[in-house]
Amino acid sequence: MLKAQLIQGVAGLSMLALVVSGCGTATGAAVGAGAGAAVGAGTGYGAGKGALIGAGVGGVAGAIYDITKHNQ
Repeated sequence: MLKAQLIQGVAGLSMLALVVSGCGTATGAAVGAGAGAAVGAGTGYGAGKGALIGAGVGGVAGAIYDITKHNQ
């Protein structure tokens, strides 16, 4: 139980640091992983698989955002 709380705390602080830093790819991956884990756990699919899928989709979306923002 304590190990899970520690991991959740570290993950939360890491996501906060990425959001503050402004890197779209890393932020997208972190937010996607969190959302995917929540959806996966809620649907019974599995938080780990949901986090992996969410991180991939979020990372791609963040990279696309960075590219389009850079080109403006």
